Amino acid sequence: MTMIKKYKKDSEDCLTICLKYLLFIFNIIFWLAGAAVLLIGVWTLNEKRDYLSLLPSSTFAVSACILVFAGCLVIVTGFLGCCAVVREQKSALLAYFSSLLLIFLIELVAGVLACIYYQRLSGELTQHLNRAMLERYGEPAEHSVTRSIDRLQQHFKCCGSNNATDWQDSAYILSPASGNRLVPDSCCKTVTEACGSRDHPSNIYKVEGGCLTVLEQVLVDHLLIMGAVGIGVACLQLIGAVTTACFICVLIKEEEG
Repeated sequence: MTMIKKYKKDSEDCLTICLKYLLFIFNIIFWLAGAAVLLIGVWTLNEKRDYLSLLPSSTFAVSACILVFAGCLVIVTGFLGCCAVVREQKSALLAYFSSLLLIFLIELVAGVLACIYYQRLSGELTQHLNRAMLERYGEPAEHSVTRSIDRLQQHFKCCGSNNATDWQDSAYILSPASGNRLVPDSCCKTVTEACGSRDHPSNIYKVEGGCLTVLEQVLVDHLLIMGAVGIGVACLQLIGAVTTACFICVLIKEEEG
């Protein structure tokens, strides 16, 4: 009977040690995943901050901000997890377990938002970008939109929402402020004052599909990355939560034994 008890205790000790090392390994992966989530969120906001005013809703920016918040939370929680595992404190482990579930929900929401917005992006962006160019470009109260469109056309070497002729019905082009320009100067291959007065292909960008196609593809790529990372790391959190729950159960059994 004594041998059986000793064997049982040795097995429990072995299980505790295995779970402890498993949680340590998980925390290293957890930190790396948190850093990746944080960097992708910051990269998305930084890379696309010039075009946020052209988007039909704030879902894109909100998804990126959620990833930034979740990434910071992951890094802090990873440190808490290491301390809890070393000390084998049930209260700290329970706090760690709760944090993992919270982060799981946050990143799942970010991933799902990115996936949902990905499906709606094309139709909304088509309508919104065209309206921004026709109605808001060059307006005194729309400096951010004007600047965003100028940067969009120069960065992606495009002109107009679908093509350069879109500008013919623009409020800016039809107003005296345009100075008889046919397109904004940002459409020009070499930007100079009033260069938009000449819309010959040798002078302005004429990309097939216009700025809409290029911007949509770039945003779709970012949304797919955000969605994949958010959902992928959320699944990792779930695995960590299950492992932590097992470790807590083993500690409780050891105390009762």
